[in-house]
Parts: sequence; C-alpha cells; structure tokens
Amino acid sequence: MSLRSAVFSVSLSVWMPVLISSLVIGVSSSVSAAHLPRAAPESVGMRSQRLAVIDSIVAEGLRRKRMPGAVVLVGRGGRVVFHKAYGDRQLKPEAVPMTVDTVFDMASITKPVATATSVMRLVEQGRVVLSKPVAEYIPEFGANGKQSVTVYQLLTHQGGLIPDNALRDYESGVPEAWRRIHALKLRAAPGERFMYTDVGFIVLAELVRRVSGQDIHQYSHEHIFGPLGMEATGYLPDDMLKRRAAATEQRDGRWLTGEVHDPRAHLLGGVAGHAGLFSTAQDLAVYAQMMLNGGVYAGHRVLRAETVAQMTRGYQVPGGLRGLGWDVRTGYSSNRGDLLSSRAFGHGGFTGTVLWVDPGQDLFVVFLSTRLHPDGTGSVNALAGRIATIAASAIDAGATVADSTAAKTGPNSRQVLTGIDVLRRDGCAVLRGKRVGLITNHTGIDRSGRSTIRILAEDSRHKLVALFSPEHGIAGRLDVPQIDDGTDKGTGLRIISLYGKNREPTAAQLDDIDVLVFDIQDIGTRFYTYISTMGLAMRAAARQGKSFVVLDRPNPINGRDVQGPVLDAGRESFVGFHRIAVRHGMTAGELALMFKDELKLKLDLHVVRCQGWRRADMYDATGLEWVNPSPNMRSLTQALLYPGVGLLETTNLSVGRGTDTPFERVGAPWIDGRALARALNAARLPGVRFVPLSFTPEASKYRGERCGGVYLLITRRSEFHPLRTGLAIAGELRRQYKEQWQADGYLRLLANQGVHAAVLAGKHVDEIEVLAEPDLQRYRRRRARYLLYDD
Repeated sequence: MSLRSAVFSVSLSVWMPVLISSLVIGVSSSVSAAHLPRAAPESVGMRSQRLAVIDSIVAEGLRRKRMPGAVVLVGRGGRVVFHKAYGDRQLKPEAVPMTVDTVFDMASITKPVATATSVMRLVEQGRVVLSKPVAEYIPEFGANGKQSVTVYQLLTHQGGLIPDNALRDYESGVPEAWRRIHALKLRAAPGERFMYTDVGFIVLAELVRRVSGQDIHQYSHEHIFGPLGMEATGYLPDDMLKRRAAATEQRDGRWLTGEVHDPRAHLLGGVAGHAGLFSTAQDLAVYAQMMLNGGVYAGHRVLRAETVAQMTRGYQVPGGLRGLGWDVRTGYSSNRGDLLSSRAFGHGGFTGTVLWVDPGQDLFVVFLSTRLHPDGTGSVNALAGRIATIAASAIDAGATVADSTAAKTGPNSRQVLTGIDVLRRDGCAVLRGKRVGLITNHTGIDRSGRSTIRILAEDSRHKLVALFSPEHGIAGRLDVPQIDDGTDKGTGLRIISLYGKNREPTAAQLDDIDVLVFDIQDIGTRFYTYISTMGLAMRAAARQGKSFVVLDRPNPINGRDVQGPVLDAGRESFVGFHRIAVRHGMTAGELALMFKDELKLKLDLHVVRCQGWRRADMYDATGLEWVNPSPNMRSLTQALLYPGVGLLETTNLSVGRGTDTPFERVGAPWIDGRALARALNAARLPGVRFVPLSFTPEASKYRGERCGGVYLLITRRSEFHPLRTGLAIAGELRRQYKEQWQADGYLRLLANQGVHAAVLAGKHVDEIEVLAEPDLQRYRRRRARYLLYDD
C-alpha cells in the first residue's frame, strides 16, 4: 500500500540510508517558532536506520485498516528526530491526505495535558491541596457519600466514581448535568479500587473553574498552551484549525472535523476535563519537552521541576502505578512500549492518540491517528506501543548526545571552590582588622586539604582568637553525649565545645570576638546537628552585636531535590532547629540567610559563596576530597540514605552503627529479613533494592546481638528517593511488627505529627506524601528566596 503524506514509498532495501535524512525529519511548510528544532538522529545518540522501521510498522497498520492515517513524531535531546505523516486524515465524504500539521481530537490526553497540568499549577500555588476533599472546593459534590473523596484520589482514579454516568444525564442542559453528577453515589469506597473514570476529570475541571474563576479552556490557554506557543492546541478550534483537522465519526449526519467526538464533552459545550482538547504532533512535542525540562520551555515556566516530578512518578494503585493524571504502568499501558524506562509516563485517547514521555532516556514519542474514521472499528494501541519500542531501541548506548548538559558539566569540566578557597583567594577582605572566632571541625579544609584553622591563624590581616567545635568534636572522631572544652595543639587556642554544657556561645565567650566564622560541611539533612549549631551561634551573635560569616560548602546530596515532611511549628529542637524539610536542598550559607530573615535576627551576616558548584551536583561531581563529616557518615552513599534511614534511629532499630556500613542497613533481633526484603522489593521503590541479611553490631544498639534485617542497595541514584524509602520501611515495619516496633520514637526526628499518625494508621507511602505535600510546597516557596546557586 502506498503511503500518502510525505509522498514517499518506503522499503527497507539497501538504498534506504541515502534517503534517511529527508524521511526522518519529514516536511512541513509552516513551522511556528514554538516548535522544537529538528536534527539528525545521530546527533542525539539515535540510529536513523532503526527509526526507519517505523515506516513498515505504520504501513502494516494502514494495510490492516487499523486507522486511515497517522502522524508519528519522536524527540530526544531537545530535538525532533522523526516526524512523518502517513495515509489520510479523512476518507469520507472524500479522501484528504494526512499532513504533519494535522489537528487531532486528543480525547483522553485532555486529562493529563490540560486538566491535571492545570490542577498541579494550582497545587504548587497553594490554592489546591491534593489531600483535601474535593467537597471543600465544590460543596455540592460531597452529596451521597462523596464528602471524603480527595483531589489526589480523583487524579489517580481512586475516588470510587463510576467510569461514565448515563448519557441521558447530560441531555437536559449543563446545569442539569451538574446536578446529576453531584448526586452520583460511589461505586467503591475512596482509595479502595482503581477505576478509570471520565467523571472524575469532569469534576476536576470544575474544581479548576471554582478555584481560578476560569473554565478549563480559558485557564489552560492562558497558563499553559499560550505561554508555550502551542498555537494549535486548545478547546473549540477555530475555522482555520478545523480545516486542518482529522475526521472522526458522524453526528447528526455530519462528519466531525474539529468538533469533539466524546458525546459527554459535546453536551457540556465542547469544554470538559476528560475530553475536548485538540492539538498537533508539533505542539505535543513542545509540551513533552517542557516536561522533560522540568516544567520550562523557551524561557516560559509552566510548572516547577518538583511539581513535574510529583505529577509524573508512579503512585501505587490497586493493579499498577499511576501518576497524577498520567498512566505509568497499569492495564491501560498497552501503548507504552516495552523498552521505556521505569520513569516513563504517558496516556492514550479513545480517538487513537498516544503520548509517552521518558525522562530516563530523554525521549518522547507522539502517535496521532484517527482510528474511528470512518466506521469506528480501528485499533491502534498495540501499534503505538510497537512504535514506542522502536524509538527506545534506536537509542545507541555507546553514543553521546551532542548538546547533553551532562557532557558539559561533568566533574572534570570545572573547578569547584568552597567558601574558604574563595575567602583566601580574595585576601580574607571580609575579616580584615577583626578578631575572629572560628566554628569548625576537621571538614573545614580548602581544596588542597589545608585546614581553615591554619589558614586563618597564619594570616596577619586579622587575628584568630578562639575556636568553637560542634558535635563529634573538632577532629570529628567522638560519638559521645557531651564533649568538653579543649586546646588546639597547632595554635594553642582554646577550643570551646558547643556540644557540652552549652550549645551556643555565651556572652563572655564572645566578648573578645568581632566576627564569628562558620566553616563545617553539612550533609543536607535537617536533623544533622551542624546546622543547628550554626543557627544557635547566629542567634548568640545577633544578641551580642557580633558579625557572622559563613564559608559556604556544597550540599553533598545536591541542592535541587527537596523532600519532606516539614517540621511542625513548636517542635523545634537541637535536632530540628528550624521549620525546614528533612532533605532541605540548601547549603549552609543559604540556610543562614533563611534563619536570619525568618527568625528576624538583627545580624550582620555575610556568606562567602562557593564557585563552580551547581545545585544538581552531588559531591562526587565537585572534585573535592570526601572527608567523613562524622564517625558514622563514611560515604556519599550513606549521606544519601541518611534522610530516610536516619529517621528510624530513634526507634528500637539498628541502622548499622557498629558495622562497616552504617545507614546502609536496618535491622533488629525480631525482624525476619527475608520477609521484610520481599515486601519492600514488591513495592518497587525507585532506584533501590533490598537484600535480606543478618548482622551483629559491635557497638551502639543491639551490640553483640544477632539482628535480621535488610541491606539497602542503591541501583539508580538519579531515581532514588531517600524519604520515600524511609517512609516505606516504616510502613512495612508497622504492618509486619506492630507489637515489636516501638514506633512512638519515630516522631522525634520526623517532627511532623500528621505524618507520624499516618504511619501509625498504616497509610500507604503515597497517601503519606500527599498529606505532607502542602507544607512542602510552602517550604519550597520560602526556600526559593534564599537560593544562591544555579542549576
């Protein structure tokens, strides 16, 4: 069969490579500036010959009358590498060839692209809370037992609603349709079952209208499609777009072109949360790239990066994994593609539309067809899945992407300087002529390994007069409840312990000091006490009218990822100095700026910034020497595990102290390691596997006792989520060992009563994270004001 579109007849003969560049990038007479640039597949690490197999797959679908025509687009590395049109966009009343700019009825792709994206914008603004009942925003919806259905449950199809209420409910006008929707009863208890439902997304669009004052058509255009330059995307296409639209079926004796096919969306005026969106392959490519970019495209930010991550990761539902509006892996994933990574998310539409985005491979695949035309018998899900598989298989594992950010920002491409390096390079100008008190320990060293104590002591332009040490002492070797004062052998200066009788400098200790300097390596976790020592010292300096300087250092587990929960107001302590998230995503200098501002400290504060560090960098990307920040923090792996595993330490569990690998294992004499590992692995937590083991700690908790437990093996660091992992372990311990595990102690470091209560109630980790999200969103907004470094 000939393929009418790009007007090529494709065969996979030996001369195919000669034509491949024109075939792969396709043709288009009018390309908007918003559209992604095109490139040869090899420039982004893909193989042209493998992508060319898509032609034969589509040809087979046309021959078997799966659809009359289709448009396929593949993108990677911010470029379109394959974009072709096949067959016809209309057969009756007359044949019209398919073109690459054909406008399609997106059907259920409306759900994630228009409705869920709109909801998530309102969530990150704090105007909608995922864990709250929908009835708080739409009171009428709470009738007949629906009062507890949450926004999160509707986004994940767990609200217990019927898939579709009767069409006759819509035939008496929009007001009556809403009256009947509000009167619906539940088919299942909220959260009990996964039931894919159009009704739930119809309700979510109404939620957008109630909260924003704009219907989903207006809101999505103003805040999503318009800013992204997606000129052909939206509800109710105008006459020009209708002339480019693919036909579906007939209604009232007319072929539908540019009119919504879904009958309920039609009776709601063409604007609904579950269907009604129209778009093109080029426009969907822009949307997909925006998602891969962490919510931004061409300088226009639609969502924050953390919102994109929250929206697209897999939440456990009965029978699979769903994102917020997206499919991840369920019974609806037949169009997914076998070789997409675990991070892929996507959706299909009843009219024959499919979109999958794979951050794990920097890849997206768009398949748009009009399978319902002309007789409603077409079927394309399996075909679209095969195309997605081919696209993923075309990635050359040995090739590099020409414009890859990773290639430009590897650990050897730039030099990272810490605060002490910058201070020394600039002649210690901020300290000139002053008497200096230094809060430091063994981690206070410059890039060459020279101690900050020695650097400041040998510089005659100021005078180092006192040293202060934190928990674990100035050498970082002590693991005791209290540390006494001492003397530094190199300088003869007195070392004043801030982990002894006093946790902050006294007025007398600051009397002969003009400026306090802080130089200690933090590890990015709220309950690691070095930042508490800094905060208390800042408070003391403010009271005594002393200046304060922070010599900044990188956050070793990166300064981009932020994970909760946030500490409850009133639960501040030495292991929770301020209301921040457990994984706070800030440097010590940035935290100092926050502490000064939010605690209203009248303090002369100066942060000497790092140079060359980017927020996305973990410590092994800096080229700096790893120094164990404390006796049991012996590797970057342990630092990354600590936010989740460390929370468990205040319960009756061993977290590996007294072994060679603290924080890489969890156990107790009463744990069956095999059963615990089996349950945790079944949860399919991203980036981690659990290995059953037995171990006998030589110190600390359960010293000399044989413990059963699990070893945590990080398999993919970019996907690993330490807080999610720690909460999942806590939840499984609560389920399997409710009598043995003393869960009350979990609250001490968690410091969030709501999350603790959810753990005790046996809530799934997804529900717990949704519960914690509003505070976390507020924290992210607070945090943004104090960030000093770029991604």
